[in-house]
Amino acid sequence: MSTSDRPNAASPAGSRKQSWTFRLLLATALLVLAAVAGSTFLLLRPPTLRIAVSGTENQKLIQALAQSFARESNPVRLSVISTTGPGDSVGLLRTGETDLAVARADEEMPNGIGAVAILRKNFVVLWTPSAPPPKGSKKEAKPKMKKEAKPKIKEIGDLEGHHVGIIGRTPLNASLLRVILTESGVNPDKVVISQFGVSQVTDMLHDASIDVFMTVGPLDSRITIEAITSTARIRGEPKFLAIDVSEAIAHRHPLYESEEIPGSSFTSSPARPESTIETVGVNHLIVAPKSLSDNSVGAFTRALFNVRPSLAKESPAAAKIEKPDTDKDAPIPPHPGAAAYIEGTERTFLDKYSDYIWGGVLLLSVLGSGSAWLRHYLKRNERTQSTVQRDRLLGAIAQVRKTEQLEELDALQRQADDILRETLACYDDGAIEEADLAAYGLVLEQFHHAVVDRRAVISARAGELPRMRAL
Repeated sequence: MSTSDRPNAASPAGSRKQSWTFRLLLATALLVLAAVAGSTFLLLRPPTLRIAVSGTENQKLIQALAQSFARESNPVRLSVISTTGPGDSVGLLRTGETDLAVARADEEMPNGIGAVAILRKNFVVLWTPSAPPPKGSKKEAKPKMKKEAKPKIKEIGDLEGHHVGIIGRTPLNASLLRVILTESGVNPDKVVISQFGVSQVTDMLHDASIDVFMTVGPLDSRITIEAITSTARIRGEPKFLAIDVSEAIAHRHPLYESEEIPGSSFTSSPARPESTIETVGVNHLIVAPKSLSDNSVGAFTRALFNVRPSLAKESPAAAKIEKPDTDKDAPIPPHPGAAAYIEGTERTFLDKYSDYIWGGVLLLSVLGSGSAWLRHYLKRNERTQSTVQRDRLLGAIAQVRKTEQLEELDALQRQADDILRETLACYDDGAIEEADLAAYGLVLEQFHHAVVDRRAVISARAGELPRMRAL
């Protein structure tokens, strides 16, 4: 048998060497694993939300909330941004420099803002002193008004021609007072309004021109309680003024609410006020732009109300945190993420990410099919070579039956051994299936039988030759 009849030996770069295919499959698997790990990290890592807040009491509460989130390993973290006023906090929302903000409901909000929680309710408190300030008090220069005898103030309708001092310099308080005056039938232009800082309460009380005082804050506000107590000490027992048109105000100005101040809210002995007083309230809210993901806001809202009971033990103001109005016609509609938590319509992990999960499964399936096709394509030469080798082995069987020399049988046996090695390499490399290997095994078995039979025939003939010569 000539060397041209020997089976083609596989080249060193042949695909039976699994290294290239293995590396390709390994790289693909690593890419998929990295994508899954990265997606899982992004989905499950605790988001850090920035929250802008002003006011000492609000800042203390939000700081305590941030510490509670971190301490209890909540799936949300807070980064607190201190501002000088609610307007500044809302301004940061406009510029995208914060994710959440604490602001009064009557603050001018940018478009697309949703309520997340009610941090606290503010109540308008109006009172008038029963006596002028002590002698020697300086009377500050105020805009001139008609010099007429001031009638005694019994209700808000009597405020025309009087002077109102407001504690707190935010313009929102003055605007709110003008709304109250207008709805009560009083021309705001005929009422002098002055605003004082928290540190100027004593100066305000000693100003003889001021007839009525006003604060806007929670019922347990230290500022309001101290101002009322100081009024009683400096200018006599205060008389509280009811806002009888609070329901009308709430109807015409939905950002405000009709509220009541229970008796003894400020002091119990003596009772201040003596009985329930009708007033107007305005909420301090935590708000977020609707561009902030529902998942992040929902996680924050859930964490907020989960820690509220424990937080209230160290910060009593936390007990006043409430869920926002989820009605569609609410003045400040809820953020969809907060509404989903409050209404119990939050989607589960599978609901949220089932599309991604099935997409990943589909991607893996496509990659698997693609890898199988690629492997099949790369092995096409090996499959062809395996078929050729099997056909050569069938041809070798015919040659065995014609062979007259044992040396030729040995050469054919060596060739069969080479073919066997090549075929097993293709099988190990995945180029041929088990059924193909079984077919090759059948041919190989026939080859061995043919060799054994032919070897016996040649040996028998070799034994008969000496005897014939002897004859």
